[in-house]
Amino acid sequence: MGYLEAIILAIIEGLTEFLPVSSTGHMIIASTFMDIASDDFTKLFTVAIQFGAILSVVIVYFKKFFQSINFYTKLFVAFIPTGILGLLLKDYVDQLLENIWVVAISLLLGGIILLFVDKWFESNETEGEEEVSYKTGFLIGIFQSIAMIPGVSRSAATIIGGLTQKLTRKTAAEFSFFLAVPTMFAATVKSMWDERELLLESSNSEWIILLIGNLVAFIVAYLAIKSFISFLSKHGFRVFGYYRIILGLALLILLVSGVELAMVG
Repeated sequence: MGYLEAIILAIIEGLTEFLPVSSTGHMIIASTFMDIASDDFTKLFTVAIQFGAILSVVIVYFKKFFQSINFYTKLFVAFIPTGILGLLLKDYVDQLLENIWVVAISLLLGGIILLFVDKWFESNETEGEEEVSYKTGFLIGIFQSIAMIPGVSRSAATIIGGLTQKLTRKTAAEFSFFLAVPTMFAATVKSMWDERELLLESSNSEWIILLIGNLVAFIVAYLAIKSFISFLSKHGFRVFGYYRIILGLALLILLVSGVELAMVG
């Protein structure tokens, strides 16, 4: 992997990690067309740069993260379902991560759902809640566990989960960002530990690539988060639905055409 390829992947990570479009699907397509998907360092890189994306949430909502212990207890409660199911279903999830058909179908079905989300939860914008209770947080956590299926999108699952609990779009999206911090941090640390030998054997240039990747992912994710709330409030989810459908169909066409795609991360 070269510097240009690293920057491209970091931009994709920053743009897609917190949007309801599935960063996994985008990483697969980008790394495949750059012919680096099967490289071990690429797999390490796509995991490591999530630290930059995580940090962007903390910076954007700095005051929230240092406001009260109640905030953290709600995040912990919301994290419980994914934490438990992640441990129990690890082997099954690992098998799904090897199946790109699952990603393509998940993108397509998720896109169709997003076309109707605004209509289903239209009343939330005028009658919705702006405070997340412990019960609501736990239920959102259950929705988040669905995102262990590649291509579902953690962001999409948690936001929709929040909407089913009568949260406004803004509140649901922000809680999705908050919940990403412990969830992504735990998953990233686990993956990095599993790949610790490869990390320790990385060359100086590869360490520089990792640093640049995290910096780019941080900057792009920061801008994406700041823009997403405003866009979501004005336009809703429909455009993301169409985008997912197009991407899912594109992946299916590539697969049917016999193009070999390799999973990353």
